[in-house]
Amino acid sequence: MPTKPTIVTDPLTNRGTAFTEEERRRLGLIGRFPSAVETLDQQAARSYAQLTAQPTNLDKYVFLDQLHNRNEVLYYRVLTDHLSELLPIVYDPTVGEAIKKWSRDYRRSRAIYLSVDRIEDVRPSLEGLGLGPDDVDLLVVSDAEEILGIGDWGVDGTDISVGKLAVYTAAAGIHPERAIAVNLDCGTDNEALLNDPAYLGNRHARVRGRRYDELIDEYLSVAAELFPHALLHFEDFGPSNARRILLANREKYRIFNDDMQGTGAIVIAAVVSGMKVAGQNYADQRLVVYGAGTAGTGMADQIHAGMVRDGLSPDEARSRIWLIDRAGLITDDMEDLPDYQQAYARPASEVADWTREHGKVGLLETVRRVHPTILIGTSTDHGAFTREVIEEMSNGVERPIVLPLSNPTERIEAMPADVIAWSGGKALVATGIPVEPFEYEGTTFTIGQGNNALLYPGLGLGVIVSGASQVTDGMLLAAAQAVASQVDPTTPGTSLLPPVENLRASSATVAVAVARQAQADGVATADYDNLIQAVQDAMWEPAYPEVDEA
Repeated sequence: MPTKPTIVTDPLTNRGTAFTEEERRRLGLIGRFPSAVETLDQQAARSYAQLTAQPTNLDKYVFLDQLHNRNEVLYYRVLTDHLSELLPIVYDPTVGEAIKKWSRDYRRSRAIYLSVDRIEDVRPSLEGLGLGPDDVDLLVVSDAEEILGIGDWGVDGTDISVGKLAVYTAAAGIHPERAIAVNLDCGTDNEALLNDPAYLGNRHARVRGRRYDELIDEYLSVAAELFPHALLHFEDFGPSNARRILLANREKYRIFNDDMQGTGAIVIAAVVSGMKVAGQNYADQRLVVYGAGTAGTGMADQIHAGMVRDGLSPDEARSRIWLIDRAGLITDDMEDLPDYQQAYARPASEVADWTREHGKVGLLETVRRVHPTILIGTSTDHGAFTREVIEEMSNGVERPIVLPLSNPTERIEAMPADVIAWSGGKALVATGIPVEPFEYEGTTFTIGQGNNALLYPGLGLGVIVSGASQVTDGMLLAAAQAVASQVDPTTPGTSLLPPVENLRASSATVAVAVARQAQADGVATADYDNLIQAVQDAMWEPAYPEVDEA
């Protein structure tokens, strides 16, 4: 079997038909490629044509994955050239389809696998990468317990970390050689996987409690020791773990949870835009969150922090927030409330005379009593924001901010066109799904999508450039404000959020704002005469580097 030079087998160095004749001779590549020498532009055009010929989004995902494994520069060139089109392919929603078939379609590992059954292997696994303390900017880790909207997928959820890194690189120029994807294999409660002979992960129920915490502690301590300048990004952890891991470790490590903090911050961006239209600040708001999991509660946390910054006491701010879950409005007489809900539980005496249906205080009754200025949906309860709910909210508020964020479309709380019509054009709306522009009474409404990709890549880049020792609430707010600053929402029908078409420029704007706030918060460890240029210099571009000697 003929051997291939390492430069060809390594996707970071392989450039295929772009090797020049001189390089082919010098590197021992004579006869390895057709005679034509192509530019990266020509390669990208051919690859994109091949991509668009694929019949389904999943086929496109596989094509891009194979390209990624063959030629990393070319992969990122295609991705950055068509980022808004390909973002739903390399990440949500298509990555969810790929995850469901991951073990059966296994092609190549692009991650580090850390098992709860072998915690002693955490250190050698990370040391075995051969990377020094200054070689890594970012690690994305997931235990895959709560993947997007599809639940627990064990080791098959690995591509959620891989896909997140791809977006970081394409959107914010995080160098792919300086980023690591990590899967924490803690078992799975997905019986279909446990009974699937092709499944590649630990074949036991998901481990919880002390042993799980030991794995988390070991991962954090070893990763922070070996890569002391890296951002430790947590992704798609289950609700029972995500919040407590963040709260227990955010002041000790450079840690960020996108499901809680990133989602919360992009919602803050939409709220900031909405408040501009209404001429209000956080202290004027009353918030109802319908769907009080970790994501919804994370949004409440950040709006609560905004209320405090605008002059309310912590208790006053909490008194302006109502959470509704499957059991109805959350009150302090409910048993076994998760820790992340307890702070927002309303006194049972406060709602003693409120109308109940099936023994619980529902959304409509809460809206009638509260007249919220902001209504957020993270429930996946399709149609929950009814005409009656929106009309009731609009009766009490001049410019209600309505954010039905659940996805996909079949799970959204209300379609924006309905919300606009039911509110008489008053509502300010953003969603978790892409929505085509529509007309209402002669005005064209463009609905912004609360896509975390607008925020977390720039946030991560800002953390890396500033060398921030931790991700502060101020940095999250700065990121949200930087996103909101890219639109003028005061024109009727205008989106509350920017589009994703100019994601690299948007990420740079966010990064500068985050780095400046890191300096203001006293957590930055790097300083620059020209921060804007420093951010630009830090953004990797997909271009072939000079070829070293063989």
